[in-house]
Amino acid sequence: MDTSTHNLRGLFEQLGLPGDQDSVTAFIEEHAPLSNGTNLSDAPFLNESQRDFIRQQWELDSDWCEAIDELDALLRH
Repeated sequence: MDTSTHNLRGLFEQLGLPGDQDSVTAFIEEHAPLSNGTNLSDAPFLNESQRDFIRQQWELDSDWCEAIDELDALLRH
């Protein structure tokens, strides 16, 4: 059963990445901007498992979608 928090920090932790603010900021700075023609689920800086998780959650329209959309937006600015 998934009991994690469905926010940006929780998403990073779900993806196996550090979820503290400094790490999230560093990740965004390192990987932005994501080109408009690239779906987040195809981002080359994510591993296969991370891309699959994002793809699956979007397809399910799950509770993770808001956090995934937030990450997507942050990576495009």
